[in-house]
Amino acid sequence: MESRNQTSASEFILLGLSEKPAQETLLFSLFLCMYMVTVVGNLLIILAISTDPHLHTPMYFFLTNLSLVDFCLATDTVPKMLVNIQTRNKSISYPCCLTQMYFFHFFGIMDSVLIAVMAYDRFVAICHPLHYTTTMSPGLCGLLAGGPWVFSCFVSLAHVFLMARLVFCGDNELPHYFCDLTPLLRLSCTDTTVNRIFVLIVAGMVIAVPFICILASYARITAAVMKVPSAGGRKKAFSTCSSHLSVVTLFYGTTIGVYLCPSSVRTAVKEKASAIMYTAVTPMLNPFIYSLRNRDLKGALRKLVNRKIASSS
Repeated sequence: MESRNQTSASEFILLGLSEKPAQETLLFSLFLCMYMVTVVGNLLIILAISTDPHLHTPMYFFLTNLSLVDFCLATDTVPKMLVNIQTRNKSISYPCCLTQMYFFHFFGIMDSVLIAVMAYDRFVAICHPLHYTTTMSPGLCGLLAGGPWVFSCFVSLAHVFLMARLVFCGDNELPHYFCDLTPLLRLSCTDTTVNRIFVLIVAGMVIAVPFICILASYARITAAVMKVPSAGGRKKAFSTCSSHLSVVTLFYGTTIGVYLCPSSVRTAVKEKASAIMYTAVTPMLNPFIYSLRNRDLKGALRKLVNRKIASSS
């Protein structure tokens, strides 16, 4: 009964990446540019794929979903940080904090599962090319893309409900630039054991399991490609996977460090650095990674830009 009578924090103070005005001005310019590139790049990918009938295939269908998720993930965190820097007001209300946390986990889980789905798509395309069309049917593609949306919704809601039962009666300064789960748990003055157990379970389901599935897919892909007699054939097969492997390295290299490493080796600085990678850097780089080495996508982007120029002239 005593914990119920304690006054829980009505707002949090997001300390951000730096408290020095000179550094904040530089950070504002840097993250504004990164966010604009993220928005333009991912929306161009979505428009190019949706307007080019030749790209209406499973691989590009999943890429469209990934671009949408990356755009939303960056939009959930970066604009609030930019507003805080510009207004010199670092506070965020408790309901807004929970809302931001919900969408961060929603789109973060989506990102992880979609990357694994794209690995499965490459596995079927390379290891079972004759059955690719029948295996990756519209129904299965819809299930592989739609299932993660439903799963992410329920898991993120569970995180919010578990967080809402906690009381924050002490320090309300959050050493982060958005409302992330683990820094919030450290501020709570009530028992967070259930929350921490749930975090580990979810991390295993949405980070470890997809990552293992990706490794298994690429092990099978490598074995299949090495059986190709010509060097040119092997190079072509591996080139179709290089973009996806770059994204896997960027995304899982940072998320594993944040959510699966022991808390004893994690610091606020490391968590913020990792968060920047998967909330700002990865969503910004994904359009470049997938388009620079993809002739079909580059062609679709060129046609899209030319159409816009022709219509405006």
